[in-house]
Amino acid sequence: MEESEEVAKTFKDLGLSEQLVEACENLGWASPSKIQAEAIPYALEGKDLIGLAQTGSGKTGAFALPILHALLEDPQPFFACVLSPTRELAIQISEQFEALGSVIGVKCAVLVGGVDMMDQQIKLGKRPHIVEISASIWDACVAHNFTARVLCVVFLQVGTPGRLVDHLTNTKGFSLQKLKYLVLDEADRLLNEDFEKTLDEILNAIPRDRKTYLFSATMTKKGAENVMVEFSLVSGESGERMRWWNSHWSVASQVRKLQRACLRNPVKIEAASKYSTVDTLKQQYCFIPAKYKDCYLVFILTEMSGSTSMVFTRTCETTRFLALVLRNLGLRAIPINGQMTQSKRLGALNKFKSGECNVLICTDVASRGLDIPSVDMVINYDIPSNSKDYIHRVGRTARAGRSGVAISLVNQYEVEWYIQIEKLIGKKLPKHNAEEEEVLLLSNRVNEAKKISSKTIKEKEKGSKKRRKGGDDDDGDEVNRYLAGKKAKPSKKSKNR
Repeated sequence: MEESEEVAKTFKDLGLSEQLVEACENLGWASPSKIQAEAIPYALEGKDLIGLAQTGSGKTGAFALPILHALLEDPQPFFACVLSPTRELAIQISEQFEALGSVIGVKCAVLVGGVDMMDQQIKLGKRPHIVEISASIWDACVAHNFTARVLCVVFLQVGTPGRLVDHLTNTKGFSLQKLKYLVLDEADRLLNEDFEKTLDEILNAIPRDRKTYLFSATMTKKGAENVMVEFSLVSGESGERMRWWNSHWSVASQVRKLQRACLRNPVKIEAASKYSTVDTLKQQYCFIPAKYKDCYLVFILTEMSGSTSMVFTRTCETTRFLALVLRNLGLRAIPINGQMTQSKRLGALNKFKSGECNVLICTDVASRGLDIPSVDMVINYDIPSNSKDYIHRVGRTARAGRSGVAISLVNQYEVEWYIQIEKLIGKKLPKHNAEEEEVLLLSNRVNEAKKISSKTIKEKEKGSKKRRKGGDDDDGDEVNRYLAGKKAKPSKKSKNR
């Protein structure tokens, strides 16, 4: 899409209803972001959209506002379906819909796995506006006569059919045949092979006559692979075709992905160039020996002790271990990973958001879409093997015009991955100043904390053969003891858990 000569300065200028303009003002949104200013007018015209914008640029508002505007004109149940790749992002999207739709009483249903069914039934009995719905509880929704107008759906882990497909297949009376809007948030992830079968089943179950929006921060590709992509229009005269110059998508598999989404004459909105990060983000790297990585992490977190930080690792086990190490050193750290139950994941996020813990040790389950304004710093403890994941990780800070810092700890085995990241973002990053002599002063303390943490984990594994995968219950209990100030030596009972 060519850049507009005049960019709307207010939400009213975009043509939104007075109720939604008021809702934006209540949220403190003084003016639309670039992606909102460029996407919303086309959405209000009834166009399908492909939106490309940096993390933290207001993409959720760009698709939520036009959907709510249309809902005001034609209210009906199951009006829109929003698909996202993670549970936490789906819940966050529903919260955004609720906030923007509060003046019109919009209702959202969130389908996620891993949430206790009994708790959800109790919540349904209270008839809340937003409901987090697990795989087996949609029948309870029907029993309670719950009517959802915006349905935020999350896919489960790779290879497992999504909750929505389960309900479309097995839940009597549940149908999305009257659906008006389909949104794929983080579309590059949803359109890959991991979700291909599930997405195809959903597309076959919803009407073709609908509006479709695709949004992402990393949906572009290498600049040299430009092609002319030909799409068949779903509507219009028989045989009519359009040719769309796509300067960012190339290989045949990507073409098939877009065709599967059944886009009709889409308008492509680019509010960011290539795989860019925001200007307010200060990015640095620190080249270190692998054996001292933990010392450097502790040094940086101690140096920035007043900051709220997210530390990204490669595995679930590392999140648990690092959280224990940091807590043994007196830092308020808490882990979150895909092996934890949904209640524990939400509990960890809530503790982090509220400030009870100011260091979140996480896998890439927390890298996409989550909007936590208080995050000051992102540390890449493990360099991601997929360069795109770097964009999403560092996008957890410096959001909505705020400043932030991202530091990547690069050891001798990760240099190639780091070079690919610099190539992707198109810039050489400056070095973070950390004197090795000062860092290694922490060596004895860090090594002792690692020994204690390893011993704790081994004792838990010995004493609890039936513990849940990922050990999140034990970690959760330990975090609660820590936050309660019970830092005395653990009792025999707690050691044998």
